[in-house]
Order: sequence, then structure tokens, then C-alpha cells
Amino acid sequence: MKQTQRHDAIIDLVRRQGYVSTEELVEHFAVSPQTIRRDLNDLADQNKIQRHHGGAALPSSSENTAWQDRKMMWSAEKARIAARVASQIPDGATLFIDIGTTPEAVAHALLNHNDLRIVTNNLNVAILLMGKPDFRVIIAGGEVRTRDGGIMGEATLDFISQFRLDYGILGISGIDMDGSLLEFDYHEVRTKRAIIDNSRCVMLVVDHSKFGRNAMVNLGNMGLIDYMYTDQKPPASVLKVIEQHEVHLELC
Repeated sequence: MKQTQRHDAIIDLVRRQGYVSTEELVEHFAVSPQTIRRDLNDLADQNKIQRHHGGAALPSSSENTAWQDRKMMWSAEKARIAARVASQIPDGATLFIDIGTTPEAVAHALLNHNDLRIVTNNLNVAILLMGKPDFRVIIAGGEVRTRDGGIMGEATLDFISQFRLDYGILGISGIDMDGSLLEFDYHEVRTKRAIIDNSRCVMLVVDHSKFGRNAMVNLGNMGLIDYMYTDQKPPASVLKVIEQHEVHLELC
């Protein structure tokens, strides 16, 4: 494969995954690590990717990928994550379910449970779970975000703060290499904070493409969460922070 073709293919992979590691690219293209590093440096110089130690991510950090595209990305991996989370939530539990396609996958995996009480600011989750007669689904008030059915605003924060629930199921847009949890929307970060503050156990559900992915608003560090469910081992720097904060890591 010519260098220009490889560059185009790398850009396509980064766009689809959000983040790719050097090791993945070496294996994918069957070339040396030195060749991939040169490719990544060239693409970073052209502002087509953002270079990270150990890989590359999208250059833009101001806007998230479209909801429908995200729903299709890594769907099998998200299903595995969701099944593992669901297996650890007992019947009769109370839980928050956050905005995002991976939390939505968890909601789907919970359909075989009994007597759950769910508070959500995600219209897609509410519609999915309302068909279970033994579930009690409580939906937050606020402004509906048309692109993905998320509900946010001051009314949402006030509503969530009324509850104290067993589990908070959270998604995230990106995890920086220093372990910072990142989002694209300041209002969404405030809503996630409210869910964290009012959950006895916080479960972060995230596929591997979010490691090293940039977003412009910092939610906080790994100390905010109790469990992380993901489909691949995190990069070494992220894994170190996970261990420092004694987060229970589940590889699905």
C-alpha cells in the first residue's frame, strides 16, 4: 500500500473509532512501528489527526459524532459491556441511566430484569423501558436535545437531585491519557455530576475508542467512579490512574 493510501486509511479509522493505538495500526497495515509513527507525525502536522503518545485521535474537540453514527459504532462491543453490567445489577434495584449509546445498550440488556426503578434523562431509554409493566420509569424534566434525545438544563439537575439511587450508569465521550473524563457539552457534564453525586455506586460504561479521544469539557478524574466496564485493556497511562483511584475495572 502506498503512503498516501495508508494515510487516507488511517484517517478513516480514526474517524470511525475516535482513537487508534500505534499497535493497532502496525498490525492492521503490517508495517513497522517506525513507519506508523512517521505517518502519524505527518498527519498531525497537517492537522488531520491529533497525535498522542501511543496513538492518534480526532483533531476536533468541540462537537461529538452524530448519535446515529455512534449507535452503529462498536455495537457488538457495547452489547458485551451492557450484558456484563446487567449481570451485576439485581432485580429490584434503583438506578440512573445516562445519555449515550452505551448506557442505552445497558437499558436494553436490563429488559429481562424484574421490578427495576429507573430515573433517566434519556428519552430513548424511557421509550425502550416503558413497555415493561413491572418497571417504574421516571423521566427527568428539562430541554430535549433533538440530536440524541438527551434531556438537560437546570430543571434536570433539580429533578435528579431529589433521588438517591443504588446505581448510576454513565457514558462518556472521551478519556484523556491522564485519566480525565471528558465531554463535549458543559450542560451534560453538570447532569453527569448530579447523577454521580446521587448514586451509591457509579458505573462507567465505555468502549475502547474513547481512550485518548478529545472533548473540550472536563468532568473530573477517575476518583468519581467506582466501576469501569470496557471491551479492551486501557492504555498504560490510563490504567495507572484507574489503579491509583482503586476503580474496579471489568474487561468485557
